[in-house]
Amino acid sequence: MNLITLLRVVLGEVRRRPGRALLPGVALVVGVACLTASLLLGDAMRGASKEGRPRIPAAVGLVVEPADVMADVSEAFGALESKLAAVPGVRRVVPVREAGVDLLLDEGRSSARQAVLDVEVADDALRRIPIAEGRSPAADGEVAVDRVMAHYRGLRPGSTLPVADAQGRPTEVVVSGITLRGSGEERRLVGGPALAARIAPKTTTSELDLVLAPGADVAAVSAAVSGVVGSAFQVVSPEEARPSIESGGVDPFLLFSILALATAVFVAAATFRAVYLQRQRQTALLRCLGSDRGPLVVANLVEAVLTGAFSGVVGALLGGPAAWALAQVLDATKVSALLGAVQLDPPLLPTSSAFVAGVVTAAVLSVVAAVRPALGASLVPPLVALRTAEEAPPERALSRGRHVLGWTAAGVAVLCAVVSLLGRGSMAGPMAALFSAIAAVVALFMAFGPVTVPWISRLFGAAAGRLGGTTWRLAALEVRRVPHRAAAVALPLVLASALVTFGLTTMGGFAAVSEEGARQPRADAVVQDSGSRPLSAEAVRAAAQGEGVAATVALHVTTGTVPDRQGDGQKSSRGGGAEQISIAGADPAAAKDVLARVGISGENLSRFGEGAAMTNPAIASQLGLQPGQEFTVDGLPGGPRKLRFAGTYSYSLMQPAVLLADPGVAAPDTVLVALRPGADQAAYQASVRRALTAQPTVLVETKAGRAAQDRTQFEVVSTLFAVLLGLSVAVAVTGIGTALTISVQERRKELALRRALGVHRRAMRHGLVAEAVILALVGLVGGGVLGAGYSWLVLFGFSETAMPSAPVWTLGIGAVAVVVLAALSALGPARTAGRIAPGRRPGQRLRTRERRPARGRISRDGPAGRRQRVGFHRPSNRHVRTNES
Repeated sequence: MNLITLLRVVLGEVRRRPGRALLPGVALVVGVACLTASLLLGDAMRGASKEGRPRIPAAVGLVVEPADVMADVSEAFGALESKLAAVPGVRRVVPVREAGVDLLLDEGRSSARQAVLDVEVADDALRRIPIAEGRSPAADGEVAVDRVMAHYRGLRPGSTLPVADAQGRPTEVVVSGITLRGSGEERRLVGGPALAARIAPKTTTSELDLVLAPGADVAAVSAAVSGVVGSAFQVVSPEEARPSIESGGVDPFLLFSILALATAVFVAAATFRAVYLQRQRQTALLRCLGSDRGPLVVANLVEAVLTGAFSGVVGALLGGPAAWALAQVLDATKVSALLGAVQLDPPLLPTSSAFVAGVVTAAVLSVVAAVRPALGASLVPPLVALRTAEEAPPERALSRGRHVLGWTAAGVAVLCAVVSLLGRGSMAGPMAALFSAIAAVVALFMAFGPVTVPWISRLFGAAAGRLGGTTWRLAALEVRRVPHRAAAVALPLVLASALVTFGLTTMGGFAAVSEEGARQPRADAVVQDSGSRPLSAEAVRAAAQGEGVAATVALHVTTGTVPDRQGDGQKSSRGGGAEQISIAGADPAAAKDVLARVGISGENLSRFGEGAAMTNPAIASQLGLQPGQEFTVDGLPGGPRKLRFAGTYSYSLMQPAVLLADPGVAAPDTVLVALRPGADQAAYQASVRRALTAQPTVLVETKAGRAAQDRTQFEVVSTLFAVLLGLSVAVAVTGIGTALTISVQERRKELALRRALGVHRRAMRHGLVAEAVILALVGLVGGGVLGAGYSWLVLFGFSETAMPSAPVWTLGIGAVAVVVLAALSALGPARTAGRIAPGRRPGQRLRTRERRPARGRISRDGPAGRRQRVGFHRPSNRHVRTNES
């Protein structure tokens, strides 16, 4: 039999039973919809980022920027402005500046993170930030806000925005416009130089834009400017200048959509296998007629291409609405604020490139999923065509190939797990754990899946039989009756649930490690200014008199330098000299009192006094210090000091790297507070804020408040992670529905016999739903155990002692959602099973309804299987009784 004939047979099968032919594409539809949605959403986000990105004005001819992007040369820029203005051909020097601004949006007080103010000159030809609504700020008291902050704060042109001035006093500015650009966690404003001088404690310069005189030779001016700025700077054209803001990406969404597509391939492969098993009698008949294996495989792959292409078309068309819905979810959950874009409006219809990508991807993945099942289907012996039973004979649970693959993968999993345990503390540990996880999945659920899945189903079958009765017992038996299909259906759900559990529990483990770090010596409360302004005497006094205070110490922070161990200095990012570090001075008695209460060693404190200093562990290691050893700190007011090393304190206690026993080095910057045992930290925070209502930029951060913020961030990230991985879970659940659809088609006689034995339609439907629920629970339990176990192994490989933990509510809600989706996916097959007519009871004739054929045609389904010509006057609803042979 040639290939053309086989293709005609396959296409005829598709036309005759299109539903069964398209079943493998259901999962691909969901996967392609996710892929198309991520592409459309990514295009929308990149477009918004590109439109809102700061632009170098057309009037600018040259740009002076640091040669080293990490170098801090802001002060050097100030000295260059006047020099560059004198270069022939340079008409104007425009510095590009930004500053930190305190927004008073949290009950009239500032937050720990300042907003960034881009300083623009009042010249429309030199504007850098495009405006979406309103106009650029012109007056001293006007600002333009980013679209993310405007969206969530309800700001419009003409709104007022409370801010703090350079001295920390509350004031207001007027919103003149809303910029096209968004922002992430860092809120961004636009204002003029006069406003920056009034509300910003400090401004920094990132580059200098040079406006050239008309007719000036760009090359000659560039050479002259290069000679002025020196090697620390580079002179480039506006096209070659570094972008100040990189375009945002949506790689996470694309990554999760690829995971959903990978899950869809597993589901489609399992469905192809079940469909080919249903058609094995037809395949065997084709083998009897002389067809070779090659043409059979090619014909099945052509059918897979058609299935994938159709699925790709449907999935691509659904991708537009999915992208729009995802954009609304991102706005509602405020995740879009983290991504720096809000109110995205992706098109409801896919672009041509996204449509083609979806169709081609679906077709290719459909072929990939169908290759192995098609090869297996071509091995059907011709004698199968003589079998009278409609269902396939029971398969061996484990073939020789599965045994070899399973035990090999199990050995690799054990070996990698041992390497992970032995390689603790190095990168080999976590990497070996990941490879062990992959090998364990291959062994347990790919090779040994026909044994593992029925064994897990026994756990639920026993419990469900007691609670749900015979219906649930039969459902558990059905899972064990077709172990290969059950294993193929459960595998994608195991993978998806393992990824979700692994990700959440691993993040929970690291969060637990962070909480353990929070239990390191740390002040109960820290009082400081959000804009790094010196604390007033009133603020220091209010911190010391707050509710529940046991002891306080004021830190007077400045900067200085320390040599390395060899004494030859360390090159800093500032361009030379020793490394600049933050140095605090404090009253030794007050410092000892607070440090002792928060858990610093008494031995270290006993050595701390006049002429002594404590450092963090990094400085002590860098200098190789031992208790009593002397070292020198340069750059302090009054000249260098030789200090005696008293000991170390933890990083969590304070930011300064060195603590001197001298409060006279600078003005007070921070107050560390130790509260009485059992004191309410929130009450202390409220009491200090009440005393400092006129100083809204003074922050009062408590240990409990920081822990609560960390937990909130972890919950947001874990929920987002679970929702995105839920796409893969949703794809995996579609495999349950398709498998049950095929199962109902195969078991029509069995289901009819159940009806004949007195099983009600409702019980039939409940039985199919019970099968779906059991399969879902098998996937959840198998994936959950694997994910949790390997989460512990990865954490152990990172030398972390914390046990993996996860938000119980998130996992619980996710598990319930999976079970509900599985039950919903079974409603269609359950409805079909409920419509099956009762079969013949033993000793009785089967009463069937004969379908009326077309007039003038020959019916092949007449009584006793004989050919029968239908007359033109045959009654349309006639019932006949037939004897089964």
